Amino acid sequence: MVVKPNMVARKPQGQAYKDKSKPADIRLSNINAAKAVSDAIRTSLGPRGMDKMIQASNGEVTITNDGATILKQMNVIHPAAKMLVELSRAQDVEAGDGTTSVVVVAGALLEAVEKLLQMGIHPTAISEAFQRCSAKAVEILAEMSRPIELNDRESLIKSASTSLNSKVVSQHSSMLAPIAVDAVMKVTESHAHTSVDLKNIKIIRSLGGTIEDTELIDGLVFTQRSSGINGPKRVEKAKIGLIQFCISAPKTDMDHSVIVSDYAAMDRVLKEERAYILNIVKQIKKSGCNVLLVQKSILRDAVSDLAQHFLDKIKVMVVKDIEREDIEFVCKTLRCRPIASLDHFVAENLVSADLVEEVASGTTKFVKVTGIQNMGQTVSIVVRGSNKLVLEEADRSLHDALCVVRCLVKKRALIAGGGAPEIEMALQLAAYAQTLEGVDAYCFRAFANALEVIPSTLAENAGLNPIATVTELRNRHAQGEKNAGINVRKGAITDILAENVVQPLLVSTSSITLASETVRSILKIDDIVNTMQ
Repeated sequence: MVVKPNMVARKPQGQAYKDKSKPADIRLSNINAAKAVSDAIRTSLGPRGMDKMIQASNGEVTITNDGATILKQMNVIHPAAKMLVELSRAQDVEAGDGTTSVVVVAGALLEAVEKLLQMGIHPTAISEAFQRCSAKAVEILAEMSRPIELNDRESLIKSASTSLNSKVVSQHSSMLAPIAVDAVMKVTESHAHTSVDLKNIKIIRSLGGTIEDTELIDGLVFTQRSSGINGPKRVEKAKIGLIQFCISAPKTDMDHSVIVSDYAAMDRVLKEERAYILNIVKQIKKSGCNVLLVQKSILRDAVSDLAQHFLDKIKVMVVKDIEREDIEFVCKTLRCRPIASLDHFVAENLVSADLVEEVASGTTKFVKVTGIQNMGQTVSIVVRGSNKLVLEEADRSLHDALCVVRCLVKKRALIAGGGAPEIEMALQLAAYAQTLEGVDAYCFRAFANALEVIPSTLAENAGLNPIATVTELRNRHAQGEKNAGINVRKGAITDILAENVVQPLLVSTSSITLASETVRSILKIDDIVNTMQ
């Protein structure tokens, strides 16, 4: 401002000094941090995606290409980048699958936002336009989907195996997918229900053997072996009792010590202990119980050596040290209540089962209960693996497959995979953008272009030319082939539904809505304030 001699330069009243460049810098820094996280896991997208080896500070090593697992273990410091970690966790809770693609989509949307901001479009305008975009994209997905019924086992298996195909255990997907479908169908109360509690499916890892030895057990499995050397290892027509009291000499409540000075008193203590334990064992025998499950005790031994000796004599199989958090699952499976005191240990509180036996599995032994009368809606899966890393990855992959089947129970619709829905959304949104005017048209076009990141990343990870592949894919969709997608195995564009590459509608819709929500919240931030604490 040029000040003329006869003019006095006065500060405008009531207007605080405001740095215009700071919000822009903060936004740019947030976008770059979040994009860095997205780029880090981009290579692990799709069936030909790479795995990441994660080394923890304590020397633990994890090998995985599950987006949620990678981000959970990654040491992220920037607050905006942490939002993407939370995003993949939200997708994991909501859908269970698509945790990598949701972060990749969010990264691409942030890149689009950066370009729109450079054009001078206001962040709020972009944010509101993106909300409308995601709503429109979900509509397009719903049009593309085809409804399924839960008794269509074939379609459920196809979608579970599509989820498993991008994992380390992909060569075993033909065997793990039916296990996942059968497990979820077993715990779904009826075909009318839309929710599945995955806590009713217990996955037990057992080292040894190969993934092919994984089995679904319609019953109950304990990771402990039966205690007692001379006790029975196999009990037919079992009567099972689940107890929460200890079969050992009582201890004082506080840290008291009893000093015994003469032999007579010592004998009396031992006699009392023997009589106390014998009374409990007699009551167990009287009720007709022949399999005893004992909850883990912190204060004293759940079953003392003397009690174990008596129980072996009366031919009762004992499984002790059952964890407190497993008790709920055991009660649900056996449909029983834990017996908390000796007075309640009567025949009515016992559960019948056809067979309880100790089975050797690789290096470990575990107890298997089958043929439970009036069994609850739970199921156990024993996952086998040759080493710890494979075993953990098989567990994670199976969990993703279970989540995919759960999604189909929640929302019974399937869509094609292989980048087909993303390209279809991109084309339809771009066409819709032509009908709009002003800022919205720019935002819709940017959103549509950003969605092409999924097919281009799939092609890139499979070693194909991303530009040629996406152009060809766009061309096929423009000709009306809605289900044309990238066939990674053949390295060409084919009808993906014919190749049985399908995914639940819920996985795609939740990934679009969650990604755009996260991008909108990152966009709204214009300052980072540090607190005093």
